Amino acid sequence: MRKPIIPGRALVYIVLVIAVVATLIPFVWMYLGSAKTQSELLRRPPTWWPETFTFENFATWFGRLNFQTFFLNSVIVAVFTVLGTLLFCSMVGYALAKLDFAGKRALFLLVLVTLMVPGVVTFIPLFVVVSKLGMVSTYPALIIPFLAGPMGVFLMRQFISEIPDALIEAARIDGAGEVRIFTRIILPLCGPALATLAILTFLGSWNNFLWPLVVAQTEDMYTLPVALSLYSVGQNATNYGVLLAGSVLVITPVLLLFVALQRYFIQGITATGIK
Repeated sequence: MRKPIIPGRALVYIVLVIAVVATLIPFVWMYLGSAKTQSELLRRPPTWWPETFTFENFATWFGRLNFQTFFLNSVIVAVFTVLGTLLFCSMVGYALAKLDFAGKRALFLLVLVTLMVPGVVTFIPLFVVVSKLGMVSTYPALIIPFLAGPMGVFLMRQFISEIPDALIEAARIDGAGEVRIFTRIILPLCGPALATLAILTFLGSWNNFLWPLVVAQTEDMYTLPVALSLYSVGQNATNYGVLLAGSVLVITPVLLLFVALQRYFIQGITATGIK
């Protein structure tokens, strides 16, 4: 027999459907708008489905605007930022979770305090340091400041704390050093947390706009968000078709990454207790 629908549950489903539709509408509009002409985008009332599909907006990015260079810069910065963050945050998280040393509590408290400090507060001092080191308009300037962030350290520390100490003690009894314990025992058990941290770091690095805008002072070092903001505006008006096409090129890799790793992302968020 078919189970009766509880009114309260039906209301929850309706609210969730409305929320999903409201979330998807901007994405649908963006993808459809990227295939429209400028005149159709400015038409009132607006149209949902393009009257004539055109790939001229994407051709502008791949031709005149040198999309390949911007995309490569974003990939290099995002990939190395993710790899460095996974390595350093997991190392610091392991030390804070399983090692005993002087100042451990104070260091963890410092990490928690740093979580509450807005990034804008350290923006100017960080730029001064990068400038004094002569790293302006270089990849290290775009990557190094975001390695071992407090959010990543906290996430990895919380996850590693749940690993039984008996595994580590058994490895030490067998003669394994801390490096071998970290690489052979800790990291293989941190798959969900590492996937979660990778998604969050990739998303933050890929969409980072303000810092690359200031540090990347030459066109060959622009990332996609910077190029999107600078080249979608003409002399007289914004080219909305080019803007939407660029937004599609920026957002699509992030969506594909999340779809591929969403199972590990949910597991990592649940295991670390982050709400």
